[in-house]
Amino acid sequence: MTHFLGYRCSLCAAEYGPDFDGYVCPRHGDSGNLDVVLDYAAIGRSVSPSSLADSADLSLWRYLPLLPVGDPGCQGTPLRAVGGTPLYRAERLGQGLGLGDVWLKDDGRNPTASLKDRASAVVVTRARELGAQVVVTASTGNAGAALAGMAGAVAQPAVIFAPETAPPAKVAQLLIFGARVLLVRGNYDQAFDLSVAAAREFGWYCRNTGYNAFTVEGKKTAAYEICDQLARAVGAPGNRWAAPGCIFVSVGDGNIISGLHKGLKDLTALGWIDRMPRLMAVQAEGSAACAQAWAAGTETITPVAANTLADSISVDLPRDGVRAVRAVRETAGAFVTVSDDEILGAISTLGREAAVFAEPAGAAAHAGLVRAVRQGLVRADETIVVLNTGSGLKDVKSAMRAAGPPARIEPTLEAVNAALA
Repeated sequence: MTHFLGYRCSLCAAEYGPDFDGYVCPRHGDSGNLDVVLDYAAIGRSVSPSSLADSADLSLWRYLPLLPVGDPGCQGTPLRAVGGTPLYRAERLGQGLGLGDVWLKDDGRNPTASLKDRASAVVVTRARELGAQVVVTASTGNAGAALAGMAGAVAQPAVIFAPETAPPAKVAQLLIFGARVLLVRGNYDQAFDLSVAAAREFGWYCRNTGYNAFTVEGKKTAAYEICDQLARAVGAPGNRWAAPGCIFVSVGDGNIISGLHKGLKDLTALGWIDRMPRLMAVQAEGSAACAQAWAAGTETITPVAANTLADSISVDLPRDGVRAVRAVRETAGAFVTVSDDEILGAISTLGREAAVFAEPAGAAAHAGLVRAVRQGLVRADETIVVLNTGSGLKDVKSAMRAAGPPARIEPTLEAVNAALA
């Protein structure tokens, strides 16, 4: 039994019951993102941190009582293996920046190698509950791969619209998992609009990031894990989890940081954490619509002409931008922007100092921490979590730019000595 009460519009607070069959608030059209409303009192009566400590399930389904879907079944499939990604104590990363307590959450370790698996696992579960024939999404690669993988795990037909500029490794994942792939001669925003139109035309269930309220519900589990894992690492009291001082995360369309915020608000409402971490949002300089709105003190998101090598966060019009700006403002966090060169540098640093291989969007979070230290936005003694959202294997071309070429030698010891010298 779920504790799902319905939806609330993030703009006007209008409420809709659990049987509402739309995606957004009718009063605002596609900009009226909906928040899922949960029965916190019922959740608090049924589960606690100490009861969850007895669970052997380390996937996101460990937190099923806090999710608006039922148990998906399908034991032994990748859909049941999403989440439970490692949280590393990144001592060398911290020491290099003069920080004493830095942790690295590596969501590149999910089944299709990105955090987007969290959203797709929950959305596919919801689609099956609704009896959907086809699930569709638009994606620059990761969300599509996540949907293709989760849908493929349970034989759910899926259609993916992606810009034809998506990295080949990501397109390969879409195809290998058996999704119907349509490469759009346009950017992500055009693919998004086309996927929504197709969903309406053909009656497909739309997974689109932000547009579907259940995407946030999947992504919020990363916040649960951070606080749960920190508690286990530091030996927090059994009925309380440990909240970090701040979390650094890259932002494109805004849905991941909105998910983190939703998860942290859930935990605050339940009394499972004693403080709200500051959410530190990192955008590429070439795709900074949310950062610009935050700096201007507004919630009006003005589209940009996105241009960054970090394809996963390259977005002209962030579809969850308002909630992203609020997530930062309401947690007393900040937006920072970083250059593509800083992102490439962060890929190399994460690999050499933490043994984590991050794609550009994931590495942007660490580049943002470096920039924040220079700007005096963090304290040396606070607990800091950096969230890597995807594996570097998603974009090997950028990884090679970051690492530089290897030495090429003749097959002789003399050549080895010369190269080592």
